[in-house]
Amino acid sequence: MTPKENLEQLGLQLPNTSTPGGSYESVNIRKDIAYIAIQFPILNEEFKYQGRLGNEISTEEGFKAMELCALNVLAQVDNKIEFKNIIGLNHIDAYFQSGDHWDDSPIVVNGASELFVNVLGDKGKHSRAIFGVEKLPRNFSVGLTASFTIKP
Repeated sequence: MTPKENLEQLGLQLPNTSTPGGSYESVNIRKDIAYIAIQFPILNEEFKYQGRLGNEISTEEGFKAMELCALNVLAQVDNKIEFKNIIGLNHIDAYFQSGDHWDDSPIVVNGASELFVNVLGDKGKHSRAIFGVEKLPRNFSVGLTASFTIKP
């Protein structure tokens, strides 16, 4: 099955791609590596999941927020590269802001990791790093960057 068929089977659609909020490219290609700029839980220009995990945002909502970030990564890929040109997802960096005693970041980041594998199959397997930060733009609870190997 194709990535778009997998998305449909999951009951998901790719959101509209967002416009960079500064002087950078949303997708930067160097040779056979595509770097996707940080994607936030934005659904067709509507900001979602704003606040701190463990305070205003539950772990379950955080999982959905990270899944939305991954959908935005895939939307950028589809828009700028096309799925047929993907060799594989290399690595993701996941960022989150949380309350003092919250510590379920691996569960939240699985929202992205599981989506990538469910949509891209073996091409979606990846390594990852998770970073707790003091503050994300627009008070988003999570953010996600990714790199892909693409056909030359």
